[in-house]
Amino acid sequence: MMKINNLTTVRSIFRFLVLMGLMLQMNPLVMAATTDVPVYVDFAEQPGYLPLVEGANTIPIVRGENEAEAVVWAIDQLRQDFEKVTGVKPTAAHNQVPKGSKTLLLIGTLGQNPLIDQLVKQKKIDVSAIHGQWEASLTQTIDNPLPGVEKALLIVGSDRRGTIYGIYELSKQMGVSPWYWWADVPIQRHPAVYARSIRAISRPKVKYRGIFLNDEAPALSGWAKEKFGGFNHEFYKHVFELILRLKGNYLWPAMWGSAFYDDDPENAIWADRMGVVMGTSHHEPLTRAHDEWRRYGEGPWDYQKNEENLRNFWRDGIRRMGARESLVTIGMRGDGDEPMSEENNIQLLERIVNDQRKIIGKETGKAAKETPQLWALYKEVQDYYDRGMRVPDDVTLLLCDDNWGNIRKLPDLTAKKRSGGYGIYYHFDYVGGPRNSKWINVSQVQRVWEQMNLAYQYGVDQIWIVNVGDLKPMEYPISFFLDMAWNPDQFKASNLLQHTEAWCAQQFGEQYAKESARLINTYTKYNHRVTPELLDENTYSLQHYGEFEQVVMDYRNLLIDAMRLYYILPQQYRDAFDELVLFPINACSNLYEMYYAVAKNKYFASKNDEQANYWADKVKACFERDSILTVHYNKDIANGKWSHMMDQVRIGYKIWQEPRKSTMPHVSYLPTMKPMPKIFMEVEGYVSMEAENYDASSGGGGVSWTVIPDLGKTLSGVTTSPVTKTPDEQVYLEYKVDLRTTGEVKLVILTSPSLNFNANKGLRYAVSIDGGAEQEVNINGHYRGELGEWQAKRIIETATTHLIEKPGLHTLRIRPLDPGIVFQKILLDMGGLKPSYLGPPQSEYKRR
Repeated sequence: MMKINNLTTVRSIFRFLVLMGLMLQMNPLVMAATTDVPVYVDFAEQPGYLPLVEGANTIPIVRGENEAEAVVWAIDQLRQDFEKVTGVKPTAAHNQVPKGSKTLLLIGTLGQNPLIDQLVKQKKIDVSAIHGQWEASLTQTIDNPLPGVEKALLIVGSDRRGTIYGIYELSKQMGVSPWYWWADVPIQRHPAVYARSIRAISRPKVKYRGIFLNDEAPALSGWAKEKFGGFNHEFYKHVFELILRLKGNYLWPAMWGSAFYDDDPENAIWADRMGVVMGTSHHEPLTRAHDEWRRYGEGPWDYQKNEENLRNFWRDGIRRMGARESLVTIGMRGDGDEPMSEENNIQLLERIVNDQRKIIGKETGKAAKETPQLWALYKEVQDYYDRGMRVPDDVTLLLCDDNWGNIRKLPDLTAKKRSGGYGIYYHFDYVGGPRNSKWINVSQVQRVWEQMNLAYQYGVDQIWIVNVGDLKPMEYPISFFLDMAWNPDQFKASNLLQHTEAWCAQQFGEQYAKESARLINTYTKYNHRVTPELLDENTYSLQHYGEFEQVVMDYRNLLIDAMRLYYILPQQYRDAFDELVLFPINACSNLYEMYYAVAKNKYFASKNDEQANYWADKVKACFERDSILTVHYNKDIANGKWSHMMDQVRIGYKIWQEPRKSTMPHVSYLPTMKPMPKIFMEVEGYVSMEAENYDASSGGGGVSWTVIPDLGKTLSGVTTSPVTKTPDEQVYLEYKVDLRTTGEVKLVILTSPSLNFNANKGLRYAVSIDGGAEQEVNINGHYRGELGEWQAKRIIETATTHLIEKPGLHTLRIRPLDPGIVFQKILLDMGGLKPSYLGPPQSEYKRR
């Protein structure tokens, strides 16, 4: 068997295999690049490696009999992950080594696995770096750990989540993306899995790291109802697993018309069973969902008028919470995420907090400070803090952004440290002014890093929670946010794109990582400029710098690149790529085209120009395409798994709040009239005219003019018909030009490369200006069958010189002398014409 001795060799062999067509879709070197655990999983054997799976042989997994239920659940997930990768599921045992096993995967929490505790006691492993730490883990290989066991891989946690994170790190390094279910990321199969020698300590820098499912109607709520029957424990099990695989630990659940604890009592049980800390949003005190007050509350949401009922309401929340791990929100805002009335003063709010903490202490049977709590300085609550309101020192002050990713307040670096510390509530999604931002990912990780690094450097390390809306399609910024929360120190301005590339390698394979990352990085840059909900026909300038046209072309070019990569990707990766990369680009590019068309429609309608009708049709087509793309996401991707997930309205906003349904922007149609003659203007020393845009045409003797649409290099070709009749003097085309320059000018006429089929006589035309003497031109009389420039360029260019004696309006006449000649473009060069392959675009014109 081939031995691979160093990283350089691994990379060289990888490139070679790709070139040979053996594409390795998951590269663990990149996959694990964003963690503090070095790569220790390999798929090729080397001396000293520990086989985890080798053919049908698997390493047994041993845990403690009294291990936490959350760890038992994660171990079962790991066994399933082994099966997804190798086709073989390892056996599981507890407290003792299976008979005859010479290798072992030993998993457990300190104090919960007697075999691990035995190794600690015998000083065969050093756990001093994780003992007593929050969510820390040790991953280590060890020789001869137990009698009869030659080698073992240990995953040891300081607490239940520390163990869980070590378990899911192994899954990730085997090639199971945290997004395997939520983004349909395929899992690459391998016949064998090995562990390299390793000792690694891993622990988070931020204590609570979580997401907030918010503003979840109609998309997430519609999907959850159709797939699970609502926001029940079957739904939340998938959310909990994702959070833990991403090394998060904290959730604010969906709350628009929903109540986590009340909708399904199993919700809270499964959160604890899987090891997730539960909370409620900034305006839902003492674990009571806002909608529960609507369901069960008595009287007004006003502490001055309804103190007893509110205390009872909150008391029931803490009683229901029980001993389950929670982070309790305290304080009070107005009903429905609104400010409290002005008459509610700071003294009242401080009394509310004091009363809430009494409830917490009484119902938990322990001092209030022993139950983690937060007070969110959200919107007007920050004003109360700035005016002097204070809460006990053990309460975490949850600072906030402005709902648009701009942090409002940070701790004073010179202030005394608080035992409760500080947190940040951040937004990827928002409902409110100046306009909702709910539909698609608009979060640039560069801005997320810059703001959250600012927070971290100012000592905000107790809570990081982010509003993620419907969860999809915020997959990448969620990963970034939680990766950064785990270890903010790993990031700096110069390596942010490397994280995007590593994340894309995890989802699509290393071969496609750089281009996928560039696409994500670019589209989020475009969307961060202006959210799709705020975008309209007035956002970008139609008149200055070619701005609107440029941004439309930028997005269109990005879409082309995304489509190319989509068709290069192996089939099994296409659903994931569509969800994570292609759909956001395709849908947003279409919006840009639609609003550009609206702007063009208004522009031409204001000038009474019938081109307005073309752009009106364009708006209709884009509007219809938006609904088709929505159906594609909801019904086609992953065989309709994500039905309703793109139901969020993004077109038709009139105020900050979303409309009930999409409404096409207003367009104007102009009545069709007889075309008005065009007068082409000299600009920058030249005039360019498409041949079909003549001012007048004349036929005679049975000969007429025919426009051949799309013929040639630019717009069309113009020729005489029938092609067997020779035109007489009555057959001509005339063009009107408004010239500023006087003196000698050059007239250049571009014709199709027709050959001298008429016995080598050649095809001729005559030209004149303002009725002056004609100049006759033979475009191809000298041709004798040679192959060269005409064929290569697919054009014949001829020129004559003329004298312009005065500026102003002039008439150019072209008269064909032979049938078969096809005119494409007419150019007048007053000294400003520059070399180009197609010739300059058509000049501006005015109507007579």
